[in-house]
Amino acid sequence: MITLSDFLIISAALFCIGLYIILAKRNAIQILIGIELMLNAAILNLVAFGKYDKINNGGQVFALFAIVLAAATTAVALAIILNVYRRYNTIDPGKVNNLGD
Repeated sequence: MITLSDFLIISAALFCIGLYIILAKRNAIQILIGIELMLNAAILNLVAFGKYDKINNGGQVFALFAIVLAAATTAVALAIILNVYRRYNTIDPGKVNNLGD
């Protein structure tokens, strides 16, 4: 049987992998993937705590809202990345130095 600590270990590993991707990569798409991994780790925590809470299903409800918000955030981020690429011909955040004009 899978215990709560197993879920928390997997979630911590996902979060650490996402953090590593954010800190190590120089590509906006890869950074977005790292953010999504970190969000999925948080959602896994919500579902795990909701599973072991016998009183109500609050964790699952919060997880559903988090999934919807993550999907909307990803759509907006991809639109921004496409517009930055169209203007600067790169998706390297370090090379985009002027967001005005």
